[in-house]
Amino acid sequence: MASKSNSDPVDLPGFFADLVRCETRLYNALNDRLREQHGIVTSQFEFLRFLRDHPGARVADLATEFAVGIGATSKGVDRLEKQGWVMRQPNPSDRRSSLLALTDAGLRLVDAAEGTFTDGLAELVGGALGSSSGPAAAQALSALRSALERDQIGLPTG
Repeated sequence: MASKSNSDPVDLPGFFADLVRCETRLYNALNDRLREQHGIVTSQFEFLRFLRDHPGARVADLATEFAVGIGATSKGVDRLEKQGWVMRQPNPSDRRSSLLALTDAGLRLVDAAEGTFTDGLAELVGGALGSSSGPAAAQALSALRSALERDQIGLPTG
């Protein structure tokens, strides 16, 4: 088990625990708000928002963005399609994949849910990130994410 050394100013196991627990609690809180106000969960909102902001994305693009397996991502898209929020279109450059597009109902839903999501985030983290250390914390997390994505660390194998 790794521990904090005298030369290391960051307790890495503690940082990991804080990071994961914060993410879980924020995700769950936003999940509750989105379900109550829009009938969707956070993962559905994130998929819909990504598809709105990246027209013509494929299931593989969603899987890469969210570091989720292709099978689980495809099932998530199936559920969105069944609700009438997403449609699959033939990919003219690769017959093995489909391009994903929001329906009008999906676009209305994600646009409406975005306010709930953004307001919830502001309420839940605004105070902590509004302090003098907030920008540094956000920058550190962004740099960590960039390094993990650049090196393709933590991608599912399936």
